[in-house]
Amino acid sequence: MNVITVKNDQAVGEKVGSLFVEAVAKNPNIILGLATGSSPISTYQNIIKTSKDKNIDWTNVKTFNLDEYKGLEPTHKKSYRYFMNENLFDHININKENTHVPSGAITSNEEAAKYDAAIAAAGGIDIQLLGLGINGHVGFNEPGTSFDSITSIVDLTESTIEANSRFFQSKDEVPTQAISMGLKSIMNAKKVILIAMGKNKAEAVKHLVEGPVSTEWPCTTLLNHNDVTVVIDEEAASLLTK
Repeated sequence: MNVITVKNDQAVGEKVGSLFVEAVAKNPNIILGLATGSSPISTYQNIIKTSKDKNIDWTNVKTFNLDEYKGLEPTHKKSYRYFMNENLFDHININKENTHVPSGAITSNEEAAKYDAAIAAAGGIDIQLLGLGINGHVGFNEPGTSFDSITSIVDLTESTIEANSRFFQSKDEVPTQAISMGLKSIMNAKKVILIAMGKNKAEAVKHLVEGPVSTEWPCTTLLNHNDVTVVIDEEAASLLTK
């Protein structure tokens, strides 16, 4: 695991954005796994700016997002499809047909598992971007999730609902379920880049980097992956002893 500590959110975005733009420039047919939430916004801003400055072609890039709230239509302003369009896809020359976000209308795990099949059919994810929940979740894989889990319907914990309520008018509006790539789905990516910022992520970062591997901290499954880069700010790194 390669841990890179930078000063702040903006520096995280510049570092990780440059890694993704360089990867696209090197392989125009690359398959990317993408994330939502507040953590990747600075990364997406950097990707947009650098892609325009360097005339990076995204036409043949394919993307697969980690998750979506169950019950939200793609046009809902709090859906992750809407988020991705607003924060990235509408600002680069990617073919929207090549961008994939799990459907909020999925009603069974059999249907959800087809997402993994679609990823495999595309050739597998080359680079997976991850954020990190305060309880160590990646995607919406909450504590206790099996390391063998694939894309499925998941229940959100109270702490995750509380954390995500800042994106909604009230906590009551936050969906209580989501469709999420599983931990096995994430581990199938050839390379993983995880970002985390802020003091409230420091405990999760400590478990992520120092272990031990435990389903109580889902992010620790990444200690078993052979190509993980963690990019964090100084506050998120504040509890690390190594």
